[in-house]
Amino acid sequence: MSREKAYLERVGLLVGEDVLARLGEVRVLLFGAGGVGSWCAEGLVRSGVRHLTLVDADVISESNVGRQLMATPRTVGQVKVEALRDRLLEVAPDAEITVYQKIFSAETADEFAMAGYDYILDAIDSLKDKGELILRATRTPAKFFCSMGAACKVDPTQVKVGEFWNVRGCPLGAALRKKFKQNHTWPGRKFRCVYDEEVLPNRGGEGKAETDLFNKAQINGALVHITAMFGMTLAGLVIEDVYHQIVG
Repeated sequence: MSREKAYLERVGLLVGEDVLARLGEVRVLLFGAGGVGSWCAEGLVRSGVRHLTLVDADVISESNVGRQLMATPRTVGQVKVEALRDRLLEVAPDAEITVYQKIFSAETADEFAMAGYDYILDAIDSLKDKGELILRATRTPAKFFCSMGAACKVDPTQVKVGEFWNVRGCPLGAALRKKFKQNHTWPGRKFRCVYDEEVLPNRGGEGKAETDLFNKAQINGALVHITAMFGMTLAGLVIEDVYHQIVG
């Protein structure tokens, strides 16, 4: 193994060279570069994923510093996907990191050529756009994994993985299922989600109304150890899937 890829030595020791080689080949499309998506991207690249596309329209704000990987006082005001790409390339200079500073929506969905990826990951939290992504991604050949809501949680032992229709205790999951039933639109196939049944109140006040272009209903409190666990678990689903494809 070259000096440039020496950081993958322990990965290869565990999974073997065939799995490591496959991780370097797969193409991953990640929607959302925030509290969940940024840590997911880190987990993927540090595990050997070399081809990663990041999609997020936002810029780094002061409030992001508490929970987003690339957010520091120095990077406030920078485009999220560009700052995250710079961080990932420090880890893996040979990685191919493509970024789009765009919102995923019904109007922009065709711009991302989703059928050309091996994995599509959802780490966005706009209900309308998340629903649209689920419907479209599950109709592609790509494996699709999804993060449910990571806000209003403290207990790391409650983070788990389950099939979307079996997720309980998650308001975002319930809202998505209700939306699909009301519109008589259904995902193209079953898919696995990272979720957590814990829902705590905002003890510092009510969640603030969100008025930006992302159309979120409100902003709720969140902790980095939970959002990072969601992101790393999402990355882990990709790594586990590649592993079992090769090893069985």
